[in-house]
Amino acid sequence: MKLGCWISTGLLLASTSLPALAAEADLHAQIDALTAGINGTLVDDRRWLHQHPELSNREVNTAAYVARRLKKLGLKVQTGVAHNGIVAVLEGGRPGPVVALRADMDGLPVVEEVDVPFKSKVKSTYDGKDVGVMHACGHDGHMAILIGVAEVASRLKAQWPGTLKLIFQPAEEGAPEGEEGGAELMVKEGVMSSAPKPEVIFGLHLFSQWDVGQLAVRSGGAMASSDDLNIVVHGKQTHGARPWAGIDPIVVSAQIIEGLQTITSRQMDISAAPVVVTIGKIEGGVRSNIIPDSVTMRGTLRALDTTMQQDLQQRVIRTVTKIAESAGTTADVSIGSDHAYPVTYNDPALTKAMLPTMQRVVGESNVLDVPPMLGAEDFSFFAREVPGLFVFVGVRTPGQPAGDWAANHSPRFHIDEGALGVGVRALSNLALDYALAHPK
Repeated sequence: MKLGCWISTGLLLASTSLPALAAEADLHAQIDALTAGINGTLVDDRRWLHQHPELSNREVNTAAYVARRLKKLGLKVQTGVAHNGIVAVLEGGRPGPVVALRADMDGLPVVEEVDVPFKSKVKSTYDGKDVGVMHACGHDGHMAILIGVAEVASRLKAQWPGTLKLIFQPAEEGAPEGEEGGAELMVKEGVMSSAPKPEVIFGLHLFSQWDVGQLAVRSGGAMASSDDLNIVVHGKQTHGARPWAGIDPIVVSAQIIEGLQTITSRQMDISAAPVVVTIGKIEGGVRSNIIPDSVTMRGTLRALDTTMQQDLQQRVIRTVTKIAESAGTTADVSIGSDHAYPVTYNDPALTKAMLPTMQRVVGESNVLDVPPMLGAEDFSFFAREVPGLFVFVGVRTPGQPAGDWAANHSPRFHIDEGALGVGVRALSNLALDYALAHPK
């Protein structure tokens, strides 16, 4: 790492004049100063967004708030992208590349248990059930950070090289059943291919595993692919006292669940990259003495390698159908029908090139090279179009025990708001340094 930083700095000194270096250092210092100056605004934005969460594909008021803030800063703002998404453009006063930055917008069907003045009391409906709504995964902070980047860059517009394309994406947590949404729909609608067309994209995620002031990154496969798994096991209904008169889909389903676990434990080389098969929901039957006609199961498949993802899918299909066949019945299998996300892949060359930037922002010891995660992120769709880098930003107050800090998606998830300024500085400097290194 140190050698790489020395080489990068040496190349920069060899190719950049001293006045240019001074100007770049001044821009970095101005980003720091401007970020400190808008800390109160960052907190206000985050708290308003936290108090008014909306579920995936329902982010109407969220989008209106973000659009107002961006228009006030003088950005060109396009609304209604992929339902409630926003694309804003800031054209710098100097030539340079188009750099995309992304934040997600949706909340989760979670009842908040954090006792703060801006606690969410929003209620909604999810999957036919009455639910609370909460920003339990930091998306409120992501939006506040990206608005903050827009404010910093707008004040430096005359000196900024190139163009920023700010993407506020709805439905990262997954569009409701039967609807399209999220990054995949934004890509389909041309966000990454229409002018101004970005040549690179950066994103971040607040995460409770690390302290404020720490950035965590993984080169290559950083987060897993995610494929929904839906299974219907067909049986033949009969009395529970005469199971031989029918076909019991509950027993077959139990055999299938056990068989699926042997894929990961006995069939695939998980020393190369982890894979996971999880069944999270099973439904069948109406009373104790009736063997039902069918059982439905829902689950998820995770992988960190695209080839292994495809292999896993084929093994799951074979296992389910052959076990059902052995019982004299059939099973329907569908994979990836709702929330199919590719591997979130951090371009290795881009990650290496931007490492000195991250180290300058938070200090070399605070940039952590971390193992891959089996959680999924639809930032992956953007990073399939152009090289991408996705970075985790710590939100835990330094010195607090890790076990005392609630995980993302918990009703007790909360953030130390000092992380907001770290996020603004990280994204702003990543965008600026990439632009400076790729003059047009």
